[in-house]
Amino acid sequence: MFYTGAGRSGCRWLLVQKDFVQGACHLGRRSNSNALAAARQLLDNELESIRQAGTFKHERVITSKQAVSVQVQGQLQPLLNFCANNYLGLSSHPDVIQAGREALDRYGAGLSSVRFICGTQDIHKTLEKKIAEFHGREDAILYPSCFDANAGLFEVLLTPDDAVISDELNHASIIDGIRLCKAKKFRYKHKDMADLEEKLKESQNARMRLIVTDGVFSMDGNVAPLKEIGQLADQYKSMIFIDECHATGFFGATGRGTEEYFGLTNRVDIINSTLGKALGGAAGGYTTGPKELIHLLRQRARPYLFSNSLPPPVVAVAQKALELVMGGSGLSQKVAANTARFRHGITSAGFQILGENHPICPVFLGDAKLAATMAEKMLGRGIYVIGFSYPVVPKGKARIRVQISAAHSFDDIDRTIEAFIAVGRELNVIH
Repeated sequence: MFYTGAGRSGCRWLLVQKDFVQGACHLGRRSNSNALAAARQLLDNELESIRQAGTFKHERVITSKQAVSVQVQGQLQPLLNFCANNYLGLSSHPDVIQAGREALDRYGAGLSSVRFICGTQDIHKTLEKKIAEFHGREDAILYPSCFDANAGLFEVLLTPDDAVISDELNHASIIDGIRLCKAKKFRYKHKDMADLEEKLKESQNARMRLIVTDGVFSMDGNVAPLKEIGQLADQYKSMIFIDECHATGFFGATGRGTEEYFGLTNRVDIINSTLGKALGGAAGGYTTGPKELIHLLRQRARPYLFSNSLPPPVVAVAQKALELVMGGSGLSQKVAANTARFRHGITSAGFQILGENHPICPVFLGDAKLAATMAEKMLGRGIYVIGFSYPVVPKGKARIRVQISAAHSFDDIDRTIEAFIAVGRELNVIH
C-alpha cells in the first residue's frame, strides 16, 4: 500500500495505478509465456522429426588434447580419432603449443578490439605476410574464421552489374556469402564443365564474372577440375575464386593446395582458407590475393570490421604451424602415404569409397540410420568416426567420413580397416 501523506483520494489513485501496472506486467508475462510455449512445441516437433529420421547429431565430449588418440567422456579406453580435420597432426604438436604459450605471456589473451581501432599487433601483420608468401600472392587479410572470410568477400567485390557462378556443392559458408552480395547469381552442376560454360555464356553481359568453387569438397573428398575451370575462365574472361580449407598445408607436394596438386601456378585469382584445420587447428581464416582487393576488404568487409582480432596465442600457433609446413617437414608426404594405404585397404574389402586421392575418405552407405549405427559400433571397437547424413549431405547419400592424418601410423590405419571389415560384415554391408 502506497502512502504519501496525501488525502484519501490521492492514496486511492496510487493504489489503482499500482494495480494497473502490476496487472499489465502480469498480462505481458502471460502473453510472452503463451508465445514461448507455442514456439517450444514447434521446436520440439522439429527435433522429434530429426530423431525419427535417425539424423539427430549428438556431441561427444573429449576430455583430452586433439590428437590421434583421444579420451572421450563415457569411454573407458582412449579412442583412435579418424574424424578430425587435424590433417598434419599439428593441433597438439609440442612446438605449436609452446608458441601459443609464449604469445599468451608476451601479447596477452586477446585485444578487446577490432583491427582498425586498437586490435592490430605486429604478429597479425607478420602472419598475413607469411600467408601471402606461402600462397605466392601479394597480400592477405585475417578473419576469425574462413566462414567469416567467405561472408566478407563477395559483398565487397561484386556489384549488381557483376555475376557470380558457383558450383552447386560449394560449402555452406560460400553459399551464405554469395547470398549477401547483389551480383547476378548462377549455379552450375557439380564439376560439370559443360554446364559451367553454359552459365558463362548466359552471363556474358556482366561487368565482371567470378567462378566460385571449393578446391576440395569436404563431404565427398573430390577435387575441383581446376585446369578445365581455368581454360573456361580464360575463354570467357572470368576470375576464379577457390576455397582451400581442405587443401591448405597438406594437399599437393608441399601443401600449397589444389593448384599445386594439378601442377599449376597462380591459376587462381582469389584464395580463401583456414587456420583451423591443418595449420594448428585453433581458429582463424583468411583471404589472399591482389593487394587492391585486400586493401578494400580492410575498408569494407563487415566480418573484419566488426569482429575482434584473432587472439595472440591463436596467431602464434598458426604461424608456427605454417613455419613447420614451409620448412620441409615431410608431413604432406606422410598424409598422402596414409591416405593411399587406407583407400586401398577399404576398397579391397568391398566398401564403396567416395572422392579422389585425398585424406577425406567417405565410406558410402546410403542409409542414414545405417551410418549412425555403424559409427556407434566402430566406437565400440575403439575407432572414433562419425556418420554424416541429411542435411549435411543429400538424402539417401549418408556416409561415414574418415579423415586421415599424418600423425596416424600404418598400424592405426590397418586397425581401422579391420574394424570396418568386422562391423561391415555384422551389418551386411559387405560379405
